[in-house]
Amino acid sequence: MRQREIVEFLRGVPLFAECSVRDLQTVARHGERLRVDAGQHLVAEGNPGSAFYMLLEGEAVVRRNGRKVGELTTGDFVGELALLDPAPRNATVTASTDVVALAVTERMFNVMIRDLPGLRRGMLTGLAGRLRALDRQLAVL
Repeated sequence: MRQREIVEFLRGVPLFAECSVRDLQTVARHGERLRVDAGQHLVAEGNPGSAFYMLLEGEAVVRRNGRKVGELTTGDFVGELALLDPAPRNATVTASTDVVALAVTERMFNVMIRDLPGLRRGMLTGLAGRLRALDRQLAVL
């Protein structure tokens, strides 16, 4: 997958939605591509979170307490909040096909946040939007 396509995918991630194209290019360039074989875990429930993953190719199943709660496919992402809060993962994500993912580690992310003020602002705006949407959802309940 080309960097331009990765930037477009990142634009759809709420945490990165308000970032500039230049900042997203930096994230795409410094993200680590990794391969996960079918049947292997991308993240495991209960383990500390320390990276964000975006599926560049492939599919995965999400399970919480052993129960299937979702599926991921190309362009989907998981773990974005682990970049801000390394709390234990609340689900296990297992590759159902061979997966190629873009990983942004907490360490790499902290360097980007330090060096790219636009990324900081964009992420805060994206996070605020996500919280606002959740607040509206809760108000309806």
